[in-house]
Amino acid sequence: MRQRRMRRILSLILAGGCGFAAPLGGQVPATADDFAVPQPGHHFAFPRDHGSHPDFRIEWWYVTGHLFAEGGRRFGFQATFFREGGAPGAGATGAAFGDGQVYLAHMALLDVASGRFIYQERLNREGWDARADPATLDVRNGNWSLRLANPAGPRLALIGGVRAEAAFNLSLVPLKPLVVFGENGVSRKGAAASAASYYLTFSRLRAAGELSVGDRTMPVTGEAWMDHEISSSQLGADQVGWDWVGLQLRDGREIMLYRLRRADGTMDPASALTWVDAAGRTRREPFTWEVVDRWQSPATGADYPSRVRLTTTDPATQAAVSLTIEPLAKNQELSGSLGGIPYWEGACRIRAADGGEIGSGYLELTGYARPLKL
Repeated sequence: MRQRRMRRILSLILAGGCGFAAPLGGQVPATADDFAVPQPGHHFAFPRDHGSHPDFRIEWWYVTGHLFAEGGRRFGFQATFFREGGAPGAGATGAAFGDGQVYLAHMALLDVASGRFIYQERLNREGWDARADPATLDVRNGNWSLRLANPAGPRLALIGGVRAEAAFNLSLVPLKPLVVFGENGVSRKGAAASAASYYLTFSRLRAAGELSVGDRTMPVTGEAWMDHEISSSQLGADQVGWDWVGLQLRDGREIMLYRLRRADGTMDPASALTWVDAAGRTRREPFTWEVVDRWQSPATGADYPSRVRLTTTDPATQAAVSLTIEPLAKNQELSGSLGGIPYWEGACRIRAADGGEIGSGYLELTGYARPLKL
């Protein structure tokens, strides 16, 4: 019974499916079960909007990045905090536990030199062991946490790890302004009126702190990417999963892409690629996505893209540009031991058409082991 509930929760978080209310004046104010739906022209207020939004069903704070220790030893890391709400108004929060919100968290670390990839998942009810503050960024699951340490800065503080095998304590400082992806503040994810999110991103953060692997603790520096996404429905009925990348180029620009896949193998028109320039300004461009190599998971049997060629238009020159997304290790799959939904989330290098390395990023692949359906 508990395992079935966990799978339902993770399915809701990853797939985001739910019904929606009839349009009112061309907009959908709420889902059929009274969760809020993102509205165009929303005025964001910070630090409040860095915090939790319990009137929405699904929310996540996603940090990925690349760290370097002395001697050039390289690591990739992921720290993800998910919140999934029960029906609005149902379930009171008590001193110890509440049944109104459920919190899932994933942590992962790749040691690039050895290719060793480790990860851990946690699932907790709202209470003393898991919570998210609605007034500011302060989310916690056990001894893992992500918080806004300096609202005037801002500076983010991340504490995470993987069992007794690894631990990290990082300071994350934005190097450019916060980006709000989408049109008029709303990021569309499908044709359904409720298939949308508020999508807030720090596309480049300076990372510094300590990383412990085994019995060795080392100072590390690097760069990270943080997504904060708020919604009540992410996938349409005919969508089975998505491919997402956050790329950080050495020229100071970034690229964010999500490619929504339909059951018939085609790409949903809501898919989008957005460039972020050195000043934090955004511009959408068309793109093509070509799978160059594949990798089959020995654990789940999922057949993932393992090397991808991305072609788009460079907004600075209006010339076509071809980038190859190349994983730093093939096996960076999280098996979904709690929720039963595996996905691939991994550190990558970015190569130009001439083969030269021009940046780094993270690639996320969902719905390959099985469709993301409720």
